[in-house]
Formats: sequence, C-alpha cells, structure tokens
Amino acid sequence: MFYVVNGRKLKRYLLAAVGLLLAAGVIYNEKEHITVFAPQMPAAVYSVPTDEKIVALTFDISWGDKRAGPIIDILKEKGVKEATFFLSSPWAQSHPEIVKKIMDAGYEIGSHGHKHDFYTKMSDDEIRSQIRTAESILASLTGKRPTLIRLPNGDFDKRVLRIANELGYTVIQWDTDSLDWMNIGTDKIIRRVVSRAHPGDIILMHASDSSKQTHEALPVIIDQLREKGYEFVSVSRLLSRAEVQGKPVRDRSGAASSELRLPMEM
Repeated sequence: MFYVVNGRKLKRYLLAAVGLLLAAGVIYNEKEHITVFAPQMPAAVYSVPTDEKIVALTFDISWGDKRAGPIIDILKEKGVKEATFFLSSPWAQSHPEIVKKIMDAGYEIGSHGHKHDFYTKMSDDEIRSQIRTAESILASLTGKRPTLIRLPNGDFDKRVLRIANELGYTVIQWDTDSLDWMNIGTDKIIRRVVSRAHPGDIILMHASDSSKQTHEALPVIIDQLREKGYEFVSVSRLLSRAEVQGKPVRDRSGAASSELRLPMEM
C-alpha cells in the first residue's frame, strides 16, 4: 500500500515538531525562572524567603484570661514592638478589654475563626459563615477588618484555602511550632524555638490559659533570638518585606503537616 504525501505539508509538520521540541527544552531549562501561565492555587503561608534575620512571633488565643495579659506585658517590657495575635471571635467578644490591650500595645490582630472546629469537615456555606462571623465580631471590636486568618487547629485543605482567598484572607500557618500548648516544659519550649528559628520564620505560640509555660519561656526566647541577630516583625510586615513563596499546600488527603495540631485549646 502506498501513501502520497504532500511535500509542503510534511515540511510544515516537521518545522512545527522541531519548534515544539525547542520550546519544551527552553521551558525545562528555565523552569525555575519563568512565570507560570495558569493562575496559582491559593496557598497557606508557612514562612517567607528572605536573607534578613526577621521572624514573626504569633500567638493564638481561644480560651481564658490569665495568660494573655502577662504575655503582652512581657512583649512590651522586652521592647518587642511588633507581634501578631490570632483571636477566636467568641473569646474576643468575651474579653474586649484584652483585645483593647493588644491594640493599645500596637500589635497586629488576625482572625482565628469563630467556632474552634475543623473547617475541612464543614460545607462551603458553613466555612463562609464561620469566617464572616469572626470578621464581623473582630471588626466591631477593633474598627478594622482582619485580612489574615489562622484556621482553628491549623486545619485546612484546598477547598478551605480557596474560600478564604475568595473572602480576601491570607491563610497563615507556621514553620516553627513551640509546642507550648502541650506544656512540654519551659526549657524544651525555649530550645525548640531558638534552635528552629530561621530568617522569614513564622513562630507559633499561644496565649490561651491552657498554655501554662509560654509566659515563662517567652523572655528567654526573645533574648536568645536577639543574641542571634533576629528582629521581630508582624506577619504583615514579614509578608511585605519578601516575596511570598508558601510551601506546597498539603491537604488532609495528601501529606499533612507533621505538626498538625489537635484542638487542645478548647
């Protein structure tokens, strides 16, 4: 059986194939330097890439009124002018005087959601309701709409990230977990934070009453990180001083964070 091939068409096909091969080669060699054509999925921020020795101290609060005040006082006494507090909205509503103390000290306030539950178990509408309810309460107390959110239990998946992004939020996680919520001992909390901190790090701590050793570890953590040359900034300032490159999103169906927290702050 014989096939009649048009010479001009064959030439065009060969040229197109060569062009595709060359383009693929360029993309492969320059893949670390080119912009991705498709929009990237929203990602949670664990840290930011920077050579500056800056870290963000962050504190989650969802329960109690005994620990937050001393922690704020320590930050002020140590001259830490920037830090970020993620507040559960029911807690904030019940403790407006502490919310005011955080604001008066000049510290940043982000959302820690409303109900302290796993958002990945909720429907889309429930997730939106939880985020918006927390936003309304926090905005009424602070006069400012939050734009950062740390989801309860650090629990999220791509669906939760998408909804938070649609509502104008950046989801903030952490690279260094102090494990203070486990009350592992003041010395262990200090060693854990100081040994793991790195430029652009987001450090997770707590100011709920269930974290009984944070206020004891915090002064030493501040002193030792300063000895290493670190400056303390808010999460927003950290984001503004470096191009955000969040770690790959790890949802519950994939490789979950090795330090995913249980709901110990309830």
